[in-house]
Amino acid sequence: MLVLGAGATGGWFGARLIEAGADVAFLVRPARAAALAADGLRIHGTSRPFAAPVRALTAVPGDARYDLVLLSCKAYDLDAAIEAIRPAVGADTRVLPLLNGLRHLDALDAAFGAPRVLGGLCHISATLEPDGTIRQFGALERLTWGARRADDPALPALRATLRRMPGDVREPADILGAMWEKFAFIAALAGVTCLLRAPVGVIAASGEGAVLARRLYAECAAVAAREGHPLDAAACLEAERILTAPGSPLKASMLRDIERGGRTEGEHILGDLRDRARRAGLDTPLLAAAHAHVAAYERQRAIA
Repeated sequence: MLVLGAGATGGWFGARLIEAGADVAFLVRPARAAALAADGLRIHGTSRPFAAPVRALTAVPGDARYDLVLLSCKAYDLDAAIEAIRPAVGADTRVLPLLNGLRHLDALDAAFGAPRVLGGLCHISATLEPDGTIRQFGALERLTWGARRADDPALPALRATLRRMPGDVREPADILGAMWEKFAFIAALAGVTCLLRAPVGVIAASGEGAVLARRLYAECAAVAAREGHPLDAAACLEAERILTAPGSPLKASMLRDIERGGRTEGEHILGDLRDRARRAGLDTPLLAAAHAHVAAYERQRAIA
């Protein structure tokens, strides 16, 4: 198995694949490869710390082929990631993307063919610290994956390995539905925390903040339904609870990107969802405002 990147997400799930007995290589930049060679892959802040040497590559050997390629890049790096992993994808390879949103599926399908591209998402809060250590926050560590066609011949072998991974590994019957569930939630979280530049708890305590969060989430859920993936009622109630939780320090990674002056996934998440709403004829004013807010930040950042 090949894992693109050994940052917070790729490193964490790659380590768990190693624990499951998989033969794992990490495709990384030269500086990260040097750090891994010197110190190994290290994960702290979890009930299952990991520290071990790992195999790091800076390019895929021309004769190498893999059963699975785990893709955990940022959406704005997707084009470069596709070219980096292209030599690793053979006729029997499956690509498992863990990006937020859904727009990346079209690009991966075009590059490798839809039968080779799985659906996937993850829930984990972790960061790559300056010394190269991955530090996890909280106990949530979930991998959700699935084939987009039920007769995929690669499923039995992949399922056997992924089920051995420690942590919460899920294979829902409707992987696209699961991806839409996270897409709607993360778009609402990014939208409301970026618009109001505050974590959930502060927003919930600021008068109309909780009302705005619920309305924005309702807009996102309406887009999912119009796209053929109505969200489960229990999932909607849980999403609203998280988005309006008093005292919660939760904020979207998109807001953290803005706070440090970095690039965001605004177009991949808010922009794509807004485009889908527009094509469906849905009126989504809060989603439009959130998208415009982040788009304006990106334009200002480009000319700064």
